[in-house]
Amino acid sequence: MSKFGTSQPITRLEDRRFLTGQGRYVDDIAPEGSLVGYVLRSAEAHGTITALDVDAARQAPGVHLVLTATDLARAGLTNAMRFSVVKTTDGSKPATPARPVLAEGRVRFVGDPVAFVVADSLTQAKDAAELIALEIDSLPVKLDLAPGGATIHPEAPDNLVYDFTMGELDATRAALAGAAHVVTHTSHDNRIIVGSLEPRGCYAEWDGARLHLAFNGQGVWGAKGDLILWFGLSPEAVRVTNPDVGGGFGMKAMGYPEHFLVAHAARSLGRPVRWMSDRTEAMLSDNAGRDLDVTTTLGFDADLRLVAFQTDSLSNMGAYVSQFGQNIQSALYSKVLTGTYDVQTYHFRNRGVFTNTTQVDAYRGAGRPEAIYALERAMDFAARQLGVDPLELRRRNFIARDAFPYRSATGELYDVGDFHRVLARAAHEADLTGFDGRKAASMAQGKLRGLGLCYYIESILGDPAETATIEITQTGARVYVGTQSNGQGHETVYAQLLHDQTGLPLDAIEIVQGDSDQIGNGGGTGGSRSVTVQGMAMRATAETLIAQLCAFLDRDMDQTDTMFDAAEGVFRAPGSNVVVTLLEAAARAHAAGQSALTKATETRTLPGRSYPNGCHIAEIEIDRDTGATRVARYTVVDDFGNLMNPRLAEGQVHGGIAQGIGQAISEHVVYDETGQLLTASFMDYGMPRADDVPFIAFHTESVPSTANPLGMKGCGEAGTVGALAAVANAVQDALWPLGIRQVDMPFTPARVWSYLQQGEAIAAQ
Repeated sequence: MSKFGTSQPITRLEDRRFLTGQGRYVDDIAPEGSLVGYVLRSAEAHGTITALDVDAARQAPGVHLVLTATDLARAGLTNAMRFSVVKTTDGSKPATPARPVLAEGRVRFVGDPVAFVVADSLTQAKDAAELIALEIDSLPVKLDLAPGGATIHPEAPDNLVYDFTMGELDATRAALAGAAHVVTHTSHDNRIIVGSLEPRGCYAEWDGARLHLAFNGQGVWGAKGDLILWFGLSPEAVRVTNPDVGGGFGMKAMGYPEHFLVAHAARSLGRPVRWMSDRTEAMLSDNAGRDLDVTTTLGFDADLRLVAFQTDSLSNMGAYVSQFGQNIQSALYSKVLTGTYDVQTYHFRNRGVFTNTTQVDAYRGAGRPEAIYALERAMDFAARQLGVDPLELRRRNFIARDAFPYRSATGELYDVGDFHRVLARAAHEADLTGFDGRKAASMAQGKLRGLGLCYYIESILGDPAETATIEITQTGARVYVGTQSNGQGHETVYAQLLHDQTGLPLDAIEIVQGDSDQIGNGGGTGGSRSVTVQGMAMRATAETLIAQLCAFLDRDMDQTDTMFDAAEGVFRAPGSNVVVTLLEAAARAHAAGQSALTKATETRTLPGRSYPNGCHIAEIEIDRDTGATRVARYTVVDDFGNLMNPRLAEGQVHGGIAQGIGQAISEHVVYDETGQLLTASFMDYGMPRADDVPFIAFHTESVPSTANPLGMKGCGEAGTVGALAAVANAVQDALWPLGIRQVDMPFTPARVWSYLQQGEAIAAQ
């Protein structure tokens, strides 16, 4: 295999472009002379709009257009966003109140879009927005995560969005009643603000016949379908592009009101229009993540083997149902509900609740980190309550290696796994035998030290099908893919894949993505699907292309059985000393009028999902005087199957762990009692910093997947899935000797200090 091929940790090819300022981000490439849009947002969390007068704003200097819900109606446009609904097992219908593009009659969260101003400059648009006479009569605000309270939508009595259930309740109750040991644990999974390096933005242009929307998202076809439907345009009349994107993490995977407003403004004015959020605006209006309460009950037999599993959760939907919001904590959560454990008797209930806050939707992992967090917190809690080593409790309940393929209780088909091997490697790499010494050293410095474990499993999500087109050019190859890089390194790993099959130099391979005109369809990025699904399609396409050229050379050179040597990138025929490179073969095909043979397209569908898994072990230190908590050591052993580029995989894991540590230690979304977001800047919201993240020891134990021909398992979200519970369990371990039995993220100094005071009070009793 070439030193530049797959399984090699080469540096990312795209980094030179990014580091030298040549990235093509949406706010850098908007057409010259674009008008600028600004969104007037509600400053009230809940209220009735009693006055909205935009006449003065329309007369302000530089203003070209001001839009309200009334203007959208006059244009014949439906004032509603698309969203999906969960399929409840009992057949009940979820609440489906419309989510307006611009508020109509009522506002329901601080940041709710009310009007859109388009002007020559951002300053002029903001000045004009200040002239809008907006009056809102306040209504009671609901913020708690429980049914009931002030009604936000008439369609949702008690503010219940849906009631989702899976499993057999009676059988689970009976199994729990007969269990030798029953342990119940409740955890809160705190809300986060995504905070991607590049905030959301877009621009649109209309040439009189075609609409072009460019936005920094995670795929183009969903947005294209939305615009076709909203405007009643033909598919040929709409082009959507994603340029370079500075982080998405699920938050940029769906539609937002600004996409429609910018497109409508450009079409109405016949001029390009751009919009870019600032950081506080993003924090107010970007879909948030997590925010749920989960109660987990585990039943064990006398040998501490699981006999029943019950989960009851409440998840925050925010003020409206976002595009995937109903499915995240219900259907997607259920994918890994029982984790890596062999238990078949279960019941799962999840209820979604409306609140007067920003919508909640996908964030790195989308349901799977939440499920694993609740499960692994409960398993660790059970081990402590039952007086057994947390590693041993997991070993007793792991799905055995010879049980694969294994059908989980919720219907997922785990293809392969060797959880015992991965756990043993993690225990060794984390030096668990040396923990007592490290704990004693921390105590000598006036600090508590705790060790936490999480064994996670992931379910790769998203469209299982993908298409690839490869064409040979004069100097190399151009590959058209249906996925969309948001910083993961797709350009590098795709080039590696094609290099392995063609021998073409990496710098001769161009990856084309994010353009609905150049690529017929695709699933975008999300669910850790990209390399697995796209790689399979690319491999099939390369095989077709090589077969076409082999058949052509047989005819062109009057040979038979021409073969391609991928290592050298040349065609050879038995008994002949003629050697033809791939580029030469393509040139011959062009010269012979057979140009079609230099291009191929194939679509492939995964025969099954892959299930990356692994073990995270964290050690934390707590300053007893201040409550300050830091992650001191971190070890992870992952099973990602065959790795295409170990360096990229390690980078993805490190990034995911950093996000998990951030949520666990410092990220804390706070609303006051009136629904005002108090953490609406990086001065107030605790994003993790470099010194919050320790050196991360990254290791792999590969069990190749049988669910795709490359043996791969996605790695993009795994770090976050495992990090939350590992850190939280470490804090629980440190505080357990003080009598503290309930700890919840985020472990800010103030919160941990309060736990320490509780411990002192317990000791004084």
